[in-house]
Amino acid sequence: MTTTDTVAAQPDAALATPGLTRRTLTVFARNKLALTGALVLLALLAFCFVGPLLHPTDQIHTDLTQAGLAPGAGHPLGTTDLGYDVLGRLMHGGRTSLEVGLAAGLLATLFGTVYGAVAGYFGGWADAAMMRITDAALAIPALFLLVVVAAIITPSKAVLILIIASVAWLSPARLIRGEALALRSRDYVHAMRLMGGGGARAVFRHIVPNAIGTVIVNATFQIADAILYVAYLSFLGLSIPPPAADWGSMLSSGITYTQVGYWWLIFPPGLAIVLVVAAFNFIGDGLRDAFDVRLAKR
Repeated sequence: MTTTDTVAAQPDAALATPGLTRRTLTVFARNKLALTGALVLLALLAFCFVGPLLHPTDQIHTDLTQAGLAPGAGHPLGTTDLGYDVLGRLMHGGRTSLEVGLAAGLLATLFGTVYGAVAGYFGGWADAAMMRITDAALAIPALFLLVVVAAIITPSKAVLILIIASVAWLSPARLIRGEALALRSRDYVHAMRLMGGGGARAVFRHIVPNAIGTVIVNATFQIADAILYVAYLSFLGLSIPPPAADWGSMLSSGITYTQVGYWWLIFPPGLAIVLVVAAFNFIGDGLRDAFDVRLAKR
C-alpha cells in the first residue's frame, strides 16, 4: 500500500471495524419490520427458485381440458384460462419479476452511484452539465418513457432490465452527488490530492466507499421500484412474450375474469407484488436506521 492509501484510508478503516459492523447488524435486527421484511423476502426467494423443484408444472404447453379449474386437489391455486397451474405459474412468474427487478435495480444503483460521485467530486462545469442532463431526464415521467421504449422494442429479460435501469439511475445519481459534495472536502481527500492522487482514486477509493451506507439503502428502494415497473409494463401488455410470465402479466390476464369469480387469477399475483415491494421497503428502512447509527459513531 502506498503512503497515499495509508493516510487516506484511515477514516475508511474506522468505518470497517468489527464493533461498528456488529452494532449495525444489531440495530437492524432490533427493527421488527425490517426483520419481518427480510424473512418475507427469503421466503419469496425460496418459493420462486426452490418451489418449482417441489411442485413441477408445465408452463409452456396449454391444456384447455384443465382451463379455469378452481383451487383443489392437484391444483392448490386452480388453473388459468389456458390450463396453466396457477401455483406453478406464480413461482415461474415470480422468478422473472425478481430477476428483472434485482438486476435493473442494482444496475441503476451502480451507474447512478458512479455518475453522481463523479459529478459531486469534480464539481464546477462538469457537475453543472451532468446535473442538467439528470434534471432534464427527471422532468419526463418515468412510466411514460418506459411505455414508449417498451412499445418500440420487443421486450425480453435483458431488454426489460436495460429499459428500467435507463430511467431508474437518476434518483441515486442525485443522492450520491450530494454525498460526494460533502465528502470531497474531508481532510483525507485533501491529503490524497496533496500526495498526487487522481480523481479516479478519489471517487472509487474514498467517495464511493464512504457513501456505501447510502448506496445500499438506496439499492433496496431501487429494486422495489424496478419490480413495480415490471408489473406496470406487464399490466399494460408490454411484458415478456408468452409462454413466459411475470406477476404483472398474471394480474393483467386475471382482470378479464373478475366478473366470473375467478379470484385465484387475481389475488395470488397481486398479493405477491405487495409482499415483495413491502419487504424491500421494510429492509431499506431498517438499513437506513442501522447506517444512521454507524454514521453518527463516525
